[in-house]
Amino acid sequence: MSNKRLIGSMPKIGIRPTIDGRRKGVRESLEEKTMNMAKAVAQFLSENLRYNNGDSVECVIADTCIGGVKEAAEAKEKFEKESVGLTITVTPCWCYGSETMDMNPRRPNAVWGFNGTERPGAVYLAAVLAAHNQKGIPAFGIYGRDVQDIEDHSIPADVQEKLLRFAKAGLAVAMLKDTSYLSMGSVSMGIAGSMVNEELFQDYLGMRNEYIDMSEFTRRIEEKIYDEQEFEKAYKWVKEKCVIGSDINSAENQRTEEQKEEDLQMNIKMTIITKDLMEGNPRLAELGYEEEAMGRNAIASGFQGQRQWTDHFPNGDFMEAILNSSFDWNGIRAPYIVATENDALNAITMLFGHLLTNTAQVFADVRTYWSPDAIKRVTGYEVDGQAENGVIHLLNSGAAALDGTGEQSLDGKPVMKPFWDITAEEVEKCLNATKWRPANTEYFRGGGFSSNFLTKGGMPVTIARVNLLKGLGPVLQLAEGYTVDLPEKVHEKLNDRTDPTWPTTWFVPNLTGDGAFRDVYTVMNNWGANHCAMSYGHIGADLLTLAAMLRIPVNMHNVSEENIFRPSAWNMFGTKDIEGADYRACATYGPLYS
Repeated sequence: MSNKRLIGSMPKIGIRPTIDGRRKGVRESLEEKTMNMAKAVAQFLSENLRYNNGDSVECVIADTCIGGVKEAAEAKEKFEKESVGLTITVTPCWCYGSETMDMNPRRPNAVWGFNGTERPGAVYLAAVLAAHNQKGIPAFGIYGRDVQDIEDHSIPADVQEKLLRFAKAGLAVAMLKDTSYLSMGSVSMGIAGSMVNEELFQDYLGMRNEYIDMSEFTRRIEEKIYDEQEFEKAYKWVKEKCVIGSDINSAENQRTEEQKEEDLQMNIKMTIITKDLMEGNPRLAELGYEEEAMGRNAIASGFQGQRQWTDHFPNGDFMEAILNSSFDWNGIRAPYIVATENDALNAITMLFGHLLTNTAQVFADVRTYWSPDAIKRVTGYEVDGQAENGVIHLLNSGAAALDGTGEQSLDGKPVMKPFWDITAEEVEKCLNATKWRPANTEYFRGGGFSSNFLTKGGMPVTIARVNLLKGLGPVLQLAEGYTVDLPEKVHEKLNDRTDPTWPTTWFVPNLTGDGAFRDVYTVMNNWGANHCAMSYGHIGADLLTLAAMLRIPVNMHNVSEENIFRPSAWNMFGTKDIEGADYRACATYGPLYS
């Protein structure tokens, strides 16, 4: 199933079985149990996790149990050869903490200390975490709630949950490292998120930044530096599968049918060229363009578009929407991450959501809070159910992934799936639910098309956003909630007050009655920017774990306290005000790669 796009191997999970080093009885009695723990964790993770290309996650176990420095060094050497990106230390017993610990400060690591009374695995866990904290190498501690018997080789459910949460976040950290963000153009309409900050990418994510001017698109189009055979295939697919919607422009502002046809063809070429720019294309080398064939090793990109491009050329909505989706004319495949308006901060957030879930991400404006009173005044309708406290209108100029229609399903409910679970029938449903509306030429003078759909209600989702503050650095905020349905006439009345050619999601956050989540208005009022990324599922706890690994504090979330999983050291910065403790810990340790 592997769909390799980036340079290098997929990161593996290193499993470190540690053991009491005392020979002549102690170590010998624990060898089998310790190695079996390692094998059980490796099997569990490989069976339950996949990379974003669909392959099962690979685990590497140290060749021997680790009883001291020599064996720790041997494990380190093996892991470096095997592209290990994160490690999990497991033990059922007491071990020598600083002699057996993973000393790599830039690689996420966790320790599972078996909760048993025959041998003090929990004592080692406490001791080695103290060593990690004292040496400034934060580690995640995993300690099962219930005591197990030494012959019990199962992994308790609460331990499983923490292993998965750590592994998903750790893999995301490892997969970001040494990749690129490709900025296609520069700053869009003065939007701060599109002011690409290299220190953020390099120090926090371990990424590099690549840049092109948007004129590279015109060069490649005019000189035909793209695969014309793929264009013909794509054009046929678009004409067969993509429904062109009605034109809302006044007669004098409408583009001619000939212009619209040219716009569509150019949009398809822009899509193909963006893929080539991000990942390269050996076909271009066959055509004599060896340099262009190499690509930029970009795990994500952003397209400036407005206004220097869109005042003259077709907008990038079609290109962004198709690439962000889990399918195109080449079939069902992993989504790309392409940010509207070159909002690099939203691209980072989309990357976080994608790498944690393996699903497509919906790029949206956090457009409007509609209170119950405002809805009733405008439509005469009194909202109830999940929408009884009002709704937030998520809307963007057409670049949202088509997965966001909610036309994929599981057990009769709308979902957004990893690409390997999506069926051909679901692709058809997503395409049929989307109208490609001619662009509003008051906004986009150069024409183009916007993807127009309405997200089905009933999906658990998480919206998130990385913001950047001078003097502080990046800060993450998130809100778990649900997509909701409004009656058709109510939706139309509200939607028509803005641009009705764009995709709409009606979102309601889960309220806690406290702080930023005391009501829906306060969630909207505390949002730090005009954009968000929407992921399928309630993934707030996974985002908190990932943010802690990268040393990005979280200023706003509605994750229950019992589900927050951060390194052990965070507790030493305070256990009462855990939001403040998170800020202090992140400031103390600093960016992961600084």
